[in-house]
Amino acid sequence: MEIKRSGSQPSDKGSREYFTGSVRIDPLFSPPEPARVAMALVTFEPGARTAWHTHPFGQTLIITSGSGWAQREGGPIEDIHQGDVVYFQPDEKHWHGASATTAMSHIAIQEKLNGSPVNWMEQVTEEQYRK
Repeated sequence: MEIKRSGSQPSDKGSREYFTGSVRIDPLFSPPEPARVAMALVTFEPGARTAWHTHPFGQTLIITSGSGWAQREGGPIEDIHQGDVVYFQPDEKHWHGASATTAMSHIAIQEKLNGSPVNWMEQVTEEQYRK
């Protein structure tokens, strides 16, 4: 048994390579192999968002506070709010983040393939974000 005590893992800033705006990532759980699951609490300030990306085994988001937006490639931007649960299919290209005026936090749950849970792509443009 392993217990990760609150505050025992340092917060990290979202890399400018993969995020736009102010993003804080608080790791929650990433057990050693052969386990594949990884979880983090991600907080987006207003206007902040991920770049386009996919996950080899899909991704589940549990919105824990605030409200934001999520979009899969070819689909409309969807409003997401505290209490919502969002699932992206394996290899489904998507982005998510805060709305333009409201911060949003979510728990992100995904599995690793060959040590990586994500495939990062291009940034979401201002035009794509504001649609």
